Amino acid sequence: MDNRPDVLYVTYDGLTDPLGQSQIIPYLAGLSKYGYNIHILSCEKKKRFAEQKTNIEKVLRKSGIVWHPVSYTRKPPVLSTLYDIMHLKLRARKLNKEHQFSMVHCRSYIAAFVGLYLKRKAGAKFIFDMRGFWADERVDGKLWDLKSPLYRAIYKYFKKKERCFLCSSDVVVSLTENAKTEIGTNFNLKEKTSQIEVIPCCADTGFFSREKIDENERNILSQQLGISPGDFVVSYSGSIGTWYMQDEMLDFFKRLHTVYTNARLFFITHDEPEKIIKAASQKKIDVKKIIVAKASREQMPVMLSLSSMALFFIKPVYSKKASSPTKMGELMSMGIPFVTNAGIGDVDDFVKKTGTALLVNDFTDTCYDEVIRNIPKLLMLDPGYIRICAMADYSLDHGISVYHKIYDRLLHK
Repeated sequence: MDNRPDVLYVTYDGLTDPLGQSQIIPYLAGLSKYGYNIHILSCEKKKRFAEQKTNIEKVLRKSGIVWHPVSYTRKPPVLSTLYDIMHLKLRARKLNKEHQFSMVHCRSYIAAFVGLYLKRKAGAKFIFDMRGFWADERVDGKLWDLKSPLYRAIYKYFKKKERCFLCSSDVVVSLTENAKTEIGTNFNLKEKTSQIEVIPCCADTGFFSREKIDENERNILSQQLGISPGDFVVSYSGSIGTWYMQDEMLDFFKRLHTVYTNARLFFITHDEPEKIIKAASQKKIDVKKIIVAKASREQMPVMLSLSSMALFFIKPVYSKKASSPTKMGELMSMGIPFVTNAGIGDVDDFVKKTGTALLVNDFTDTCYDEVIRNIPKLLMLDPGYIRICAMADYSLDHGISVYHKIYDRLLHK
């Protein structure tokens, strides 16, 4: 007889999404080693599911994790999300009849509807892994216009549910101390802060490691991309869109290039290269200085290893108090210093503590020039020191350890 506790992990993000492969599967694979029977209920996008299904099943099978994928509904806006919530709840109810889950771990707000349901109907322990202020992100990202009566009503509904998730959950997981403070003060939930655990977006430091880079593979890749040994490569990794500020990053690079004439801006992204090249051209940046390439997760370490430093700017809006950039831990694990902007999650405090990055306080040429003057000091940092900083605060092992303590506390009270 298997006496191990059954845990249901619910995510609206698909396991076949890049985020699922970097920020969901590694954690759960680690947790499965502690003896939990983990089931994952996820919403999968049709094309990615068809392409990645076999690979994901193989990875999960090794960890003894059971996967229950359902289809993600894209259109129409709002109604599709409500349909997905209903679909997830129905599937969770059916699964619970079979497995009688001891706990439900919900990633973000849509998944939390399932957690609240199973807590109330079946008495399951409920972890609200909130990730960020979801409703405010929709507004800050201009996906919901509060001038519209419809979106204003939707926003108010989700803010009401947010408070319900926070108050009803057994444990809240926040990405930042900044968000934890916000919940205690401006949400007037100081009594809840003792039940909030902070776990930033962590990186697999064993996977993102310079020591595991094949130098021959690195040299071949460098030649394929047209990168010369003397080039000063500034990398950006990830998609460009709602939060990441492409225009401002291009402006910064343009100023940087006046000082570092050998600089190349390297976008590692699945976004369309033509759009990036066009944007650079409109800013009168020599497009020969721009490199765009896509990479699978397996290729990311060697791609990043070509970087002299990294660059990323995120919109410094209210909802980003709760943001922890995934790329930070990955870059630091590779020993890569970076330039970013102030006002994001706990980044300011971390940079002040470790000195592993330079902060842009304003998106102006004056501020850019000030940061550029300090780049020589940044480049003098020992990559080994940067990696140590990552391992102290952003290592996957650390994140798994904190999650295990949460699971153990809730399941064995």
